[in-house]
This record gives sequence, C-alpha cells and structure tokens, in this order.
Amino acid sequence: MFTNAAVGGALGAAFAGVLVLQLNPQVPLDPRVLAPLYLRLLAFYGTHLTAGFYLLIVVRQLFSRELLSPGWLSVRLLAWMGTAVAGGAAGLMWSNLRGLRLVLTQETAQRMAAGAAATTLCAFLLLLIAAVHYSFGRRGSRTTGALLALTVGCAVALPVVARGWGEPRPAGPPGPPVPVLRAHPPSPGRLVLVLLDGASLEYIAPATASGRLPHFGRLLDAGASMHLSVFHPTQPATVWTAVATGKYPAHNGIRSAAEFGFGRDPVRLDLLPDGGFAYAMVRFGVLDQREQDATALRARPIWSILSTLGIRVGIVGWPLSDPVLPVEGYLVSHRAHRAGGLPLTLEDPHVIYPPDAFAYTRVPTMPAAALDGWVADATDEASAASGASVASTERGLLARDVWYRRMAGALEARYPSQVTALRYQGIDVAGHHYLRYAMPRAFGDVSEAERRELGQVLDRQYAHVDEEIGTILDGLSADDVLMVVSGFGMEPVGFAKRWLARALGERDLTGTHERAPDGFLLAYGGPVKGGRLPVGSVVDVTPTILYLLGLPVGRDMDGYARTDLFVKAFTAERPITFIPSYD
Repeated sequence: MFTNAAVGGALGAAFAGVLVLQLNPQVPLDPRVLAPLYLRLLAFYGTHLTAGFYLLIVVRQLFSRELLSPGWLSVRLLAWMGTAVAGGAAGLMWSNLRGLRLVLTQETAQRMAAGAAATTLCAFLLLLIAAVHYSFGRRGSRTTGALLALTVGCAVALPVVARGWGEPRPAGPPGPPVPVLRAHPPSPGRLVLVLLDGASLEYIAPATASGRLPHFGRLLDAGASMHLSVFHPTQPATVWTAVATGKYPAHNGIRSAAEFGFGRDPVRLDLLPDGGFAYAMVRFGVLDQREQDATALRARPIWSILSTLGIRVGIVGWPLSDPVLPVEGYLVSHRAHRAGGLPLTLEDPHVIYPPDAFAYTRVPTMPAAALDGWVADATDEASAASGASVASTERGLLARDVWYRRMAGALEARYPSQVTALRYQGIDVAGHHYLRYAMPRAFGDVSEAERRELGQVLDRQYAHVDEEIGTILDGLSADDVLMVVSGFGMEPVGFAKRWLARALGERDLTGTHERAPDGFLLAYGGPVKGGRLPVGSVVDVTPTILYLLGLPVGRDMDGYARTDLFVKAFTAERPITFIPSYD
C-alpha cells in the first residue's frame, strides 16, 4: 500500500513541476536545474500526496467488503491515482492559464494550452483504463501495465514537449531614452496623483451617500469616475508597475512581487502556480524568496518618460522604483523607510534621488510608532507613541504613510514639480485586519462588542485619506488636475482560507485582493468632465496621463488614453498621437 501511495505522490510532484515549468519558460530543461527543483517539489507535494493516498487506501480497506491485497505496483491502484493527479493537474493548468493570462506572453499561453489539452486527454484515458480494469479484470496484466505506464508518461512528457526547451529571460531595463516631440502644447497646470492600496468604490459610494466622506463625494459629484480592472497575481508590485508602464506583466517584466530560488542561482522562478498551495512552499522554507526591484523592469515607467522630456516629477512610495534613477525632480522608493531616519542613511542612491536631498534641510521626523503600526495623530509628533493599545493607536494614519507624506512635503518645497504622486497604504492594511468588523454580515461571527470597538477602524482610514484629498482640492488652481487611483480593491477572505490560516497559526486576515477586485480612478479639475465612465484597466492610467500632458502614447502599451475623462473643448484640439515605443 505504501509503495503505491509513494508512486502516486511522486507522480503528483512531477505534475507540479510541469506546471511550474509552463509558467516559467525561462527555466532551461537542464538536469542540473530540474533535479534540485523536482527534489524540493517532491519533499513538499510528494510527501503530502503520499500520506493522502495511503490514508485513502487504509480507509478503503476499513470500509470495503473485499480485502484489498495490492502488489508493490498495483495497476488497479495506480490507474485511479494517475487519474486523480492527472485530472487535478489538468484542472490547475487550465485554471492558471485563465487566471494568469495577462502575465503570460502569447507564445507561452499557446504552449501551455497545448500542454493542458494533452494532459486532459491523458487523464481521460487513465480514467478509461481504471474503469475498464475495475469492470473486467481483477489482476493487472503486462499489457495493461504497459498501457498505463505509457499513458502516465505521455501525461507528463507531452506538456513538457509543448513547452519547449525554455526561452531566454527577456532583456533587462530598457535602453537609452527615445527623443520625442510634444504632440500638443504642454498643460499649464499640475497633475497630482494620490495612489491608494486596497480602496474600493463599493465602500466609498455608500459612505459618501451618508455624508461621511465629503471630499470623496465631491470627486464623485463633480469629477469623473471609473472602475479599473486588475489581474492575477494581484500584488502591489505587479499592479503598480502595470500602472506605471501602461503594460501588463507579460510585457513589463514584473510578473510577481518576488522571485523564488531552489538552490540553483542564477536560475530562479518568477511565478508560482495560483492554487495548489504553491505559496506554502515559501511559508515552510521549501523555496527561498527575494523581492523584485527596478532592475527587473523591461519597460520605462512614467517618471522616467516624463523626466526624459523635461517634465519635473515628484514620486514618493511607488513600488519597484528602486534602485532609483536620476529624474527631473525627486524620487523616493517605497523601501526608503527601511533606511531609518538619519540623514546619513537616507543619502542612499538606491532609495532616494537626489541623494543629497536633505543636505540643507531637516529630514522629516520618523513617527515614534513602529512603521507598520498606527500613530494616534498624524499631525502631532508628540502624540505618536509606540506600544499603545490597539484601541488608541488604530485611530490615526499608518506610520509609513505619515512619514512618506512628510517626505513628499519637504521635497516638494525644495523641488517643485509639475507631476506629483504619493502612495497611501493605510486603507489596505486596515482592510486586511479589520474588514470583518466593517462588514460583519459577510462573516457572521462578529460580536456586538467587537463591532462597536473595531467596526470604525477602516472608516477612519478612509476618513483620513478623505481629509488629505480635501487639503489637495483646496490647493488646486483652475488648470490643475487631481487623480485618485486605487490599484486594486478589497473583499472578504473566504471561509476556507480563514480556517486554513488559523490551522497554520498565521494571522487571521479578513480582507483580501487575491480575486482581483476592481480598483478605480477618480479625476477632478481643469479639463475633466464629470460623470461615471465605462470600466477601464489599470494600464489605462499612464496613456491617459501622457495624453493629458500633450504627449504621444506608445503603441506598444497595452492601455488606452481615456479621452472620455475630458471635456470636448479639450479633446477637440488634442487628437491622440502615437510613437512606436518609449523603450
């Protein structure tokens, strides 16, 4: 029984390896690479599947009228196990092909579809062999065993053949800037971008209707609004990079927030399967993880494009902006808070440009609370205290947001810019931890005391951002434009994942964006036309910014310039123009 279960587990690990290879075409079919990868998959998937199959056999023995006495390699057992793992593998292949389509190149997707079809056919043949053997034969013959082995071999080999030997990893950062002529006169006003993680229009709209978010309500009433569709994997690094480049991950090089090693540097995985508990391998140390940075970019981000054309930018906290490159203006990486608060550590060419930005001015004060915690009053440095109770610290902004806002204010005073962007993460953090108290009906296990104590935490984060938007609106001139962009929304975590997290001893997060809930774009001021617009995509943001600033759109961008954001008087004199690429 154990040997048959072990063969089934090894076969399941082989199918997991096939799926990993399909999603990572840069991995060569080299035995020196495949051996350590398969051994790690075998240690994780093989062990668990072996235990699962053995348990099923034991249960079958306990409840069956006929005692099973299998051989070391039983055709009867292996046919059913092969059917189960091949069918499961085929299901995961189709699921990943559908869910991760926008992070796969067209050729990779076509090869993966061919492999999934082959595995599906083989799973059907294995089911037929198992059914026929169960119905007409009680003992395996050499012919049946050979047919079973051939079918299992084809189920594993055919998707690998369809995948090919592997593609070299595409070139790294783009080359020198492309000289571009302005299509239209430059806009005289400023563009202010407020970037939000985890904010949802579905949460904002009812709050504005009840009068709780007046400045968001002002944007909805007098400005333009649209949902923005996102993609899998829905991670800040992947989504904000798509926003910055106007290109989906298949074309900008950032397919996940991290890359994963298995002992064969420099060969690493940059995408794990969606489903099948693949990320548990990172959780338990089977694969090591290393965060991506800007060196993996294959497309030029918006701050680089604008700086090349002489437009001053001020970017603070945008993911994958480090190591920072020289820009017209200033650029602060989203990892700058890890450098600490000393001027010496901030003068780091990797996290801030210009590196001597604070040589003649005071470095903004780091909030006393832990940077992953809350500060009681974002404007009062003396009131920010670490170690305070949850009830007292949850009222303020996320400490990181406070610090980055102070950084942006200090740098903007010294380096005035035409295009500014500042990212806030507090709504996302509050949504992950407190969504259940804000939406108790979606969970059903929230007590009245918990709802009263913690039900307003998420509301407070939206209220703080609403106040920030109000301050910006008060400072806009007639020609200025404000864009509030949420890269992805937030929704309740499913019951199964909440149960699994508790079983593994992990934090009980109640909000998620794994199913790619829509983000949104709110625009206000200057030439913006009011109204609710059709659904767009996160990759539409950069082409729309280029159009607003009188610049051509790259034909290789996946997004479109949303001219329906603007009044006819503005668009009539500004047709959309194109160049082949900014890269």
